[in-house]
Amino acid sequence: MGKSALVVSAHPGDFVWRAAGAIALHVAKGYRVKIVCLAYGERGESQWAWKKADVSLADVKAQRHAESEKAAAVLGAEIEFFDAGDYPLRLTEAMLDRLVDIYREVKPSFVLTHSMEDPYNGDHPEASRFAQEARVIAQAAGHKPDPSRSYSAPAVFLFEPHQPEQCNYKPNVILNIDPVWETKRKAFEVLAAQQHLWEYYTRVALNRGMQGGRNSGKPMTYGEAYQRVFPAVVEELS
Repeated sequence: MGKSALVVSAHPGDFVWRAAGAIALHVAKGYRVKIVCLAYGERGESQWAWKKADVSLADVKAQRHAESEKAAAVLGAEIEFFDAGDYPLRLTEAMLDRLVDIYREVKPSFVLTHSMEDPYNGDHPEASRFAQEARVIAQAAGHKPDPSRSYSAPAVFLFEPHQPEQCNYKPNVILNIDPVWETKRKAFEVLAAQQHLWEYYTRVALNRGMQGGRNSGKPMTYGEAYQRVFPAVVEELS
C-alpha cells in the first residue's frame, strides 16, 4: 500500500489557497491524497453569488461543489463533502464518526488543517479542533474495536491563515512547491469568483519561497508555510 495524506478544510478556497502545493506535490510523488471539505463556503466565501437576483442556497452550494471537485481534480486529489454549513460551521457526532472512519481507512502519513486560532473566522479553528479530535479517537482501540486494524496517529501540519500575525501562527516548516507551482496556479483559476485572491496568494508563496531559500541555502521561488503540531522524532539532528 502506498503512502497517503488527509486534508481537513473548512471551505473550498482554503485547501486551494493554503495547501494546493502540498497536495499536488505529494500526488506527484505517488501519495493518495484525500480532502475532506466540511462546508461549501456558501455564506461567508460566496458573497459574489448572492449579488445575483433570485439565487438560492441550493444554487450556491451546487456551484461551490462543482468548483471544489474541479479544483481537487486539477490537484489529483479525492474529495468528500460534509455539508456542515458555514458562518457558522456546525459539526455533528455523525460527522465526527465519519471522519474517524476516514482516518482509519486512509491511514494518512500526515494531516493538513487550519490554524488553531483565527479571530476573523471561527470556522477555521473549529475545523482544526475537529480534525485533531478525530485523529485522537481513531487511535482508541475501544472505538469500534477491530483487532485486525492497524493505525497510528499521523503528524499534523497547520496551513497558513490569511493573517498569520493575528492568529498566533508560527510556521516552523517551509515546503518547496516550485515543481507544482503551475498546478497550484491552475487550481486558483478554478475559483474564478475569488480572482482578487490570486495575486495575494501568489505573493504569499513568493515570500515563503524567499524565506525557504534563505533558510536552506538552496534555490527556491515558491513555498508554503506550515506549523507542525507534534514533535518530529529523529535519529540525529541536522
